[in-house]
Amino acid sequence: MTSLVDISITVNRRPYLLSLPTNRIVADLLREDLLLTGCKIGCDQGVCGACTVLVDDLPVTACTTFAFELDGNSVTTIEGLSEDGQLHPVQRAFLDHSAFQCGFCTPGMILSVKALLDHHRDPDDLTIRQWLGANICRCTGYQMIIEAVRAAARAGAG
Repeated sequence: MTSLVDISITVNRRPYLLSLPTNRIVADLLREDLLLTGCKIGCDQGVCGACTVLVDDLPVTACTTFAFELDGNSVTTIEGLSEDGQLHPVQRAFLDHSAFQCGFCTPGMILSVKALLDHHRDPDDLTIRQWLGANICRCTGYQMIIEAVRAAARAGAG
């Protein structure tokens, strides 16, 4: 029998008090308990980046992080990035520059880009590639993604 742990967490600007099994990972908390399915599980080993969410504005792999580790923290998922029905500038740039194809990696990629632009307002290509090194896309070839990042930076995203 798995023991339970109580946590206080904010997800997409909404506070939660939850009692969870100690082995509950963040991806399952988001997808199964909170019904936020934008967080995708690709490799289930923290390698592909599809499950990336922001914890206190930094990228974290949700498939390898236990939910109890986030007690007292704030989580942003792709569902929480837009506000008042308006896409975030990074989301808009990905759309405008066709920086996705199948879309499976896109939520994690967009959240990683948001964190990048929060820390580097005008990143060069090397910095962009380094920040996105933890996100694997098997469809786009990355050039359109880099163009989207540049456009989001010009738009003042972050």
